[in-house]
Amino acid sequence: MQQRSRRRCEGTAMGAILLDLQPGLGLGPFNLGMPICEAFAQIEQRPNIYDVVHVKYFDEEPLKLDIVISFPDHGFHLRFDPWSQRLRLIEIFDVKRLQMRYATSLIGGPSNLATFVAVYALFGPTFPGIYDKDRGVYTLFYPGLSFAFPIPNQYTDCCHDGEAELPLEFPDGTTPVACRVSIFDSSTVKKVGIGALMDKASAPPLPAGSLYMEEVHVKLGDELYFAVGSQHIPFGASPQDIWTELGRPCGIHQKQVDQMVIHSASDPRPRTTLCGDYFYNYFTRGLDILFDGQTHKIKKFVLHTNYPGHADFNSYIKCNFVIHVSGSFDETNSKNTITPSTKWEDVKEILGDCGRAAIQTQGSTNNPFGSTFVYGYQNVAFEVMKNGYIATVTLFKS
Repeated sequence: MQQRSRRRCEGTAMGAILLDLQPGLGLGPFNLGMPICEAFAQIEQRPNIYDVVHVKYFDEEPLKLDIVISFPDHGFHLRFDPWSQRLRLIEIFDVKRLQMRYATSLIGGPSNLATFVAVYALFGPTFPGIYDKDRGVYTLFYPGLSFAFPIPNQYTDCCHDGEAELPLEFPDGTTPVACRVSIFDSSTVKKVGIGALMDKASAPPLPAGSLYMEEVHVKLGDELYFAVGSQHIPFGASPQDIWTELGRPCGIHQKQVDQMVIHSASDPRPRTTLCGDYFYNYFTRGLDILFDGQTHKIKKFVLHTNYPGHADFNSYIKCNFVIHVSGSFDETNSKNTITPSTKWEDVKEILGDCGRAAIQTQGSTNNPFGSTFVYGYQNVAFEVMKNGYIATVTLFKS
């Protein structure tokens, strides 16, 4: 598990923020289902509030565990599905550090303890919850919201057959204080809490026609096909064609001379810093398109997987590509398709061995994420991270 601190600034007192609690929807500016890039955008807009931010992920197998953005000074974190990179669960793990507002009432923080009685009074009646005797925790559920309360050993008999009377008070007149609050989408699951119950949370369904994680089908040496919009983008298309099919690019920049060109003895171009070629950047599609500076025709596509641990992480939304090795878009056999989830060893099984890799340092020997490896085949090159996952795919026409 890797953990990287995004920022450390001074000036925000611990627990000095107030966030609106929206059961089943979100917390403050963080909405369930939002892409991870939108969460980072919210953080960047409020540097004095979110001044300590940790990003956690499983470096060796980035698809096995959540990507977590944690705010330790404010006692909560955001859990993103590792494949879709959309927010699936919000957890307040230190309720005394974060003050929340529900409607017009405050709960949480050092001055408004989220006791069982206070929660029940604010959110109203609900069904009896679940008592986890192994953890000594009782969880109370509302639609899109749950509260976990630690139960002292001497009072476990207050929970009968996994349930307890509501509102819960101990024989000495005290009431437990919430140790964790979970906010989740309730359209597909009703009970999300701690332990195994945490894994049941999923991001809400995308709206019909959403372009997020749109499948981009690739026919090597020929074209891209966008499944939702039904656009066909072939090699040789013009900038006007791209504006018509994909809309205005997010950015345009001139290409630097490819450092790999030195390995081509027949290449006549001078070794200058810039060449006439230029990129259209579609960050929200995880796509770059390279045009020839003389003919103004497409000569390359670059597809980004947006895996954490790569230098370009959070620069692009993940491109959900499907490369059809057989050359037919009708091919559904996974043995003949390559996707962002395909590991390098499986790519070699599909395409065969291509020999030694070129080493890429992202332009700096001080890159904290380390080097990547570039493997070339006819019409396609793969940039592969040290964990064996694909970082980028570059498509060209040989």
